[in-house]
Amino acid sequence: MKRFTTQPGIPRRLLLQAGIATAAAAAIPQQAAAAAIPQEAAAAAIPQEAPAAAPAEEPGWQRYVVGPADRHVTPALVTATTGDVRDPDALLTRGGTVTVLTRPRPTAPPQWPAGTTATASSFHAPNGGNNGTPTTYDPGNAVDADPATFWNDAEPATYPAVLTVTTPTAQTLPGVTLLSNADGVPVDFTIETWDGTAWQPAATVTGNSDVQRVVPFGAAVTTGSLRLTVTRTQDTPRGQYTRVNALWPGIVEPAVAPSVTVDFGKVVVGYPRVVFAWASDNNPGVRLAFSETLQFLGDRSDYTRGDGSGGPGTDQFAVPAGGADWLDQPGDQSGTQVHAEGLHGFRYLKITLDALPADAPAALPYGQVAIDAVALEFTAYLGTPESYAGTFLCSDDELNRYWYAASYANELTVDTFRATDCDPRNAASPTLEGKLVLHDGAKRDRDPYVGDLAVSGRTLYLTHPDAAEAARNVLADLAAHQRSDGFLPPASIVGYGLKLFDYPLWWITTSWDYVLYTGDRAYAADHWTTLTAVLDTWYPSVTDGDGLLSKGLNGTGEYGDYAFLPRSGRVTYYNVLYVQALRDAARIAGFLGYTADADRWTRRAATVAAAVNAKLWDAGAGAYLDTLDGPVRHGQDGNSLAITADVADPARAASALRYLDATTRQPYGNAFMDNNTLPGVGGASERVYAFTSYPEIVARFRTGAADSAIDQIKRTYGWMATHDPGSAAWEGIGPGGEPYEDGFTSMVHGWSTGVLPALTNELLGVTPTAPGFATWTLEPHPGTVTWAHGTVPTPHGPLTVSWERTASTFTLSITAPTGTRGQVSLPARARTTLNGAAIPGKTVQDIGPGTHTIVVR
Repeated sequence: MKRFTTQPGIPRRLLLQAGIATAAAAAIPQQAAAAAIPQEAAAAAIPQEAPAAAPAEEPGWQRYVVGPADRHVTPALVTATTGDVRDPDALLTRGGTVTVLTRPRPTAPPQWPAGTTATASSFHAPNGGNNGTPTTYDPGNAVDADPATFWNDAEPATYPAVLTVTTPTAQTLPGVTLLSNADGVPVDFTIETWDGTAWQPAATVTGNSDVQRVVPFGAAVTTGSLRLTVTRTQDTPRGQYTRVNALWPGIVEPAVAPSVTVDFGKVVVGYPRVVFAWASDNNPGVRLAFSETLQFLGDRSDYTRGDGSGGPGTDQFAVPAGGADWLDQPGDQSGTQVHAEGLHGFRYLKITLDALPADAPAALPYGQVAIDAVALEFTAYLGTPESYAGTFLCSDDELNRYWYAASYANELTVDTFRATDCDPRNAASPTLEGKLVLHDGAKRDRDPYVGDLAVSGRTLYLTHPDAAEAARNVLADLAAHQRSDGFLPPASIVGYGLKLFDYPLWWITTSWDYVLYTGDRAYAADHWTTLTAVLDTWYPSVTDGDGLLSKGLNGTGEYGDYAFLPRSGRVTYYNVLYVQALRDAARIAGFLGYTADADRWTRRAATVAAAVNAKLWDAGAGAYLDTLDGPVRHGQDGNSLAITADVADPARAASALRYLDATTRQPYGNAFMDNNTLPGVGGASERVYAFTSYPEIVARFRTGAADSAIDQIKRTYGWMATHDPGSAAWEGIGPGGEPYEDGFTSMVHGWSTGVLPALTNELLGVTPTAPGFATWTLEPHPGTVTWAHGTVPTPHGPLTVSWERTASTFTLSITAPTGTRGQVSLPARARTTLNGAAIPGKTVQDIGPGTHTIVVR
């Protein structure tokens, strides 16, 4: 597919196939100057505002909206340059002056004399390479004067890896220069020379990260043989392979490649666009590297889909002399050379005048390139103030910012499924192609996982229900790929073959959420047999004599879970999630009129809950065990879900939450485990998942500990919001508050947006209780918040709520749409009036359509 066209434009299907209105809104102020360093840059991603106005004044929620005003997104500022770059800021605006990158043609490096040979401790067998071209990896490639070929040792992480070069006549060397592959850089190595009787040390290098490393000797050495011994190589997603493209006999100082790095002010997703004004006539190349954070932005991206198959980690383009308006789309510009991947999720973009050796002569790493402008054509859901059907605002400015930051993070995952930009691990699916879906993340795992949907689905329904089909499409597609034994795949990855023990349960709870928020009876009816096969065929096959799920039964020992944790046997988390799924399935059954199934699943849920309390409660710790099989530990996931699934009674719930606070508290949230006994999981007691923090936050609100829920929100989301990239939706936080899997970490992940439904459902207090909001409850949990108001979208129209508390009163106003009825539970028992008439008790039943005012004195 040829990518280059002049003025190509964005195909309408890429911009509009999601079926979402794209009305532009007033531009959101960019805090550009704050992005110079990572933490300050993070603050730019979420508008920093003065405390919100009181509810009687202009609501003002619109100022918290994070998303771009339209689909053509431009960078906020230039953060860095290297080498010869003229007028870097000129690329921020199109027209007028241009940014010019200049790189002279490099001088030819010295070469070994004819007859030089090379041997190695091992070398990889020939294969078809990454593009089907026959490729060799023998040691002679390191001395063949062709930097596009390389020696590759045979086995990953096998040391020492030794390369020996022998010349026909003695050579006098002041030093050598090592040129390696960007994904196989020798980190620790020595150079030795042969003196006729023994090897003599010439140089030692440790901690190297340079692709081209100059290694000078203390004094010139005359020798006929030289030995490179590598004892550690760069760790990459493809393993630790030693790769040497050239070992030059002399000092070859690397030329500084000219580059310019731009900051878009927040993470964005779509197709990058670069407008080139002109270039020298030698086909100068540019390489684009992308990253969500400055910390992991280098000469290669923090993640690209091609990384898994040995790609360079950058997108390439050869600039024509007459310039080009280049839209980065997947394909090769010249035959099988000059490849680009197209869609990316990132905040920072680095453009370097450079080219891959394998792309010569179609693209060369020198010359001049003039850039007129840089932009991105945004493909995800465009969340402008006009698109929001649900809103939130309260007296606490931090909570407001986290709510809208979570919404934007979720918007970035709502996109059309395309084989060209989905997860590269065999996730392409004809049955999803062209459909709107909720991806796992913006940058990585661009594949819809049903567990993530348990959070991101609720976030979507409460903000942009016009895109609810994104959830339905995922759920229906997974149902269509159900195995004959009732098991449901978690996603399309590995051809729908990934085995996650807990995810069929998430499919049930997420299906109930979809029905609950949308009222889609047809969906429930269409997938009734899928649901019954999960609960009545597959999970009974992994149930022990006590009625508990036990991972390992029925050949499930190798199955993973949401975090691929090495847990087996009777795990609290699996079983309390099972209780939740059984009860949600019973609700679906009741909705469809299958009362016998509803009763049966309700009874089974009670049996499992009783077994959990009898077998898995640790009275000494005052919390639920993680598992009965293995070292003693206590997990956030099991303890939190035990509360939200109503497995724990009030005493156990309060005790478990006290235990989590005492044993898992970190400055950046609460860790998902209380100790580090999980094998192969580093720093579990310092690792925070917003995915498992969400039910803990909900549990704290529901058990009357709203202050501690707000504290946990501020530690977790406050940390993410004030550290690069400021997305407030990291996939995971590791020890020290760092991204838990370094640059591989998705910094915008749908499963981390639970702060939004927590604030709407629990703090504001609105939750549906029957499909389509036919009935709902309102139970505010104010904590330290003095007022809140919000709009909750329903299929019948908006349900608006405002409440305010003073030292002596709590005043609540509700406007409910026709077709709905609700119940209000008040935060205190005192003198209460409804629309001016006195009423008894703490609960106000059967609130009908219209506007109602409740005052508690």
